[in-house]
Amino acid sequence: MATVNKFEDLEIWKLSRMLCNDINKIANSSDLRTDYKLYSQIDGSSGSVMDNIAEGFERNGNRKFIQFLSISKASCGETRSQLYRVLDRNCIKK
Repeated sequence: MATVNKFEDLEIWKLSRMLCNDINKIANSSDLRTDYKLYSQIDGSSGSVMDNIAEGFERNGNRKFIQFLSISKASCGETRSQLYRVLDRNCIKK
């Protein structure tokens, strides 16, 4: 197994970055852009997914990294829940 020297090389971080970009695309192409509070919440929680992966990696310890991955997973759940709100408000189609 190869050694990872920076968080940008982590596949999970790359996927979380794609999630942030997808959220931004949804916001800019839907009615979500007019619901500032919901947009701000989903933008923040999706950003938290990638940020916590990066922060945990930079802590230089497996225990801390695992802790931050757990926080990132929780932020992912929050983002998923907010996407249901976006769907229920007809900002996006399933």
